[in-house]
Amino acid sequence: MKERQIDYAAVFQALPGMVALLTPELVYADANDDFLRLAGRTREQLLGRYIFDAFPENPNDQAAAGMRETEASMLRVVATGERDTMALLRYDIEDAAQPGHWQEHFWSPVNAPVLGPDGQVALIVHRVEEVTGLIRARGGQDNDTSRARVLEAELYTRSRELQEVNERLRMAHAREREVALALQEALLPAPSPVGHHRVAVRYRPATDALNVCGDWYDLVDLPGEGDRIAIAVGDVVGHGLRAACVMGQLRSALSAAARVADGPAQALDVLGLYARYVDGAESTTAVKTFIDWDSHTITYSSAGHLPPALLHPDGTVLFLDQATDPPLGARPEHVPRPQASTPFIEGATLILYTDGLIERRTEDIDVGLARLADSLTRHRHADPEVMSDHLLTDLLPPAGNTDDIALVTIRL
Repeated sequence: MKERQIDYAAVFQALPGMVALLTPELVYADANDDFLRLAGRTREQLLGRYIFDAFPENPNDQAAAGMRETEASMLRVVATGERDTMALLRYDIEDAAQPGHWQEHFWSPVNAPVLGPDGQVALIVHRVEEVTGLIRARGGQDNDTSRARVLEAELYTRSRELQEVNERLRMAHAREREVALALQEALLPAPSPVGHHRVAVRYRPATDALNVCGDWYDLVDLPGEGDRIAIAVGDVVGHGLRAACVMGQLRSALSAAARVADGPAQALDVLGLYARYVDGAESTTAVKTFIDWDSHTITYSSAGHLPPALLHPDGTVLFLDQATDPPLGARPEHVPRPQASTPFIEGATLILYTDGLIERRTEDIDVGLARLADSLTRHRHADPEVMSDHLLTDLLPPAGNTDDIALVTIRL
C-alpha cells in the first residue's frame, strides 16, 4: 500500500485554535489561520516581526505584566528546551483599524520547543486559547451572573497567584544554583602542581538548575620517598547546596586519609567509616587511585564508582574494574574494601570521571563506556588539556548535560 504523503503546512494552517511559530529571538515565523483571525492581523503584519512590536502592551494599564511574563516564558523554553505552561493572562490587543483603541483580552498560553538537528531550540510553538468570553460570561439571571463573575474573578486571581509563586520559586532555584556553584568552585580549586606531571581537570555543572554540585575530584602528592600521587573522583547522591556541603566534607576526608593510608582501599575504608556520621553521605560513590612512577603501577579501589580508563599509547583502552565494591554506607557492617594493581608504560593516560560524562537514561552503561573508549582512542595523541575538551565535546549531548561532571586526565 502506497504511503500517503501528508502536507504538514496545510495541517498547521488548519489546526483548530490559535497557534504561532516564533524564532528563539521571538520573531514570528508563521501563524495559522485561527491565530490571524482571532488576533485581527494579516500574515504580512506578523511574519518577520518581533512579537512585542506586533503586539505591544497596553500603555494605559499600569499593572500590565503580560509582556514580561510572556517573554520570560518563551526565553525559558529556549534555555531549557522544555514546554512552559503559563497561568491565565490578561493581554490587551490594539485594534488594528483604530490605533490607540485597546480591547481587553484574556488568554491561556502554552509555549513549547521545536528542536533542530543539533538538539537546540529552533522554533517556539506558541499556542493560546482566548478565554475572554469565559471571564465576561453572562448568565440568564442576575444571581447566576453574579455567581459566575465571582467564580471567574477568583479563577483569574488564583491563576495570577500561581504565576507569581512559580516565578518566586524559579528565582529561589536560580539563587540556590548560584550559591551552590560558588561553593563548588571554592571546594574544587585548580589542582596544585603534582610533580612534573601533566594533568587536566574539568567540572561541568548540569544545565538543570536543580541538578548540580554532587561531584568532586582530588589530586594530592603522597608523602614518603619516590614519585607517587593519589587521584580520586566521587559523586554524592542528591543535588544543590546540601550535596555540595556533603561533597566538601567527603572530599576533604578522603584527601586526608590518602596521605596516611597504605593504599587506596584503606583510604576508602576510612572514608566509609567517616561517611556513617555525615547526613546525606549514604550511597556516595568514589574511586581512588595511587600512581607510582618508580614501579610504573596504578593501584586502585572503587566504592561503587565507574571504572577509571587507562589509555595505552597504542590506542587500546583498559577499564580498571577489578576492585569494585558497593557505595559508601551500602553495607550495615564494615568489610575491608578490595584493591587491585595494573602496570602502565610511559605515555599512557589515565582518566577518572563521574557518571554524567557517559550515562544516558535510555542507554545501557556499556554503550557509554564504549563511546568513551572510542573518543579516547581517536584523541590518544592529544595532551591532557586538549583531550579533556575533546571528551566533553564528543560525549555530552547537544542539549547539555543533565548531571554534573567531574573529570581528571593525567599523562603517565
